[in-house]
Amino acid sequence: MEGELLHKELTEKIIAACFKIYNQIGYGYPEKIYQKSLELEFQTNQIKFERESYSKILYDGKVAGKFYLDFLVEDKVALELKVRRNVYESDWIQLLNYLKAKNLRVGILAVFTKYKVEIKRVVN
Repeated sequence: MEGELLHKELTEKIIAACFKIYNQIGYGYPEKIYQKSLELEFQTNQIKFERESYSKILYDGKVAGKFYLDFLVEDKVALELKVRRNVYESDWIQLLNYLKAKNLRVGILAVFTKYKVEIKRVVN
């Protein structure tokens, strides 16, 4: 259907999980705490995920670099977490690069700030 968001139901579940975690534990913990909390939330809701999903960047058939995406959800959505005061352009660029490297269309950047969870949905 025209205008329909790609992976809408799944991204809504991911976003809801981020808000639930923020409402329960708040701000100020290391990123690993939020990652573990999301892992537990995904397990509870039977959402398939891979934490710290490994990828490599190839140049001319050789490995030029590697990275670890925070979560690959249902093999469809890249989820990158940050704990900081603001969202930076470098965060967007990082997520877009992950989408390209993993050959994915949809990503979510979840930034746990002092006052809220800032969610940015990115389509490659």
